[in-house]
Amino acid sequence: MSIIAAYNEAWEKGDVEALAEIIHDDCVFNPHVGGITMSKSDILGFAGGDGTPRAENERILFENDEVGVAHSIVHFANGSTSEAVMSFMRFKDGKIILMETGATPLSDDYKLVGQE
Repeated sequence: MSIIAAYNEAWEKGDVEALAEIIHDDCVFNPHVGGITMSKSDILGFAGGDGTPRAENERILFENDEVGVAHSIVHFANGSTSEAVMSFMRFKDGKIILMETGATPLSDDYKLVGQE
């Protein structure tokens, strides 16, 4: 199974233990929201929480041993507008060591999560 497919499956199931095996200890996640940076422990805490975003129409656009690119539609538990999310991942030792996302809101009245 590809690294991205394993990540998507573990995320969907809320399987924090499986995610911990897929995400490198030195992982850095730069999401498209608010200029923050997250660590492995931040990602695992987010994945195991009640407000975990849910994805549909997940597609792996490219993946090799070094990098991967994926796209999905993401729905948020806080009721904010769903987004089309593009993810770039870099791999090390068969695990995700870097992840960055970019997103396009799917409605005209979209407000970035956390902004008024």
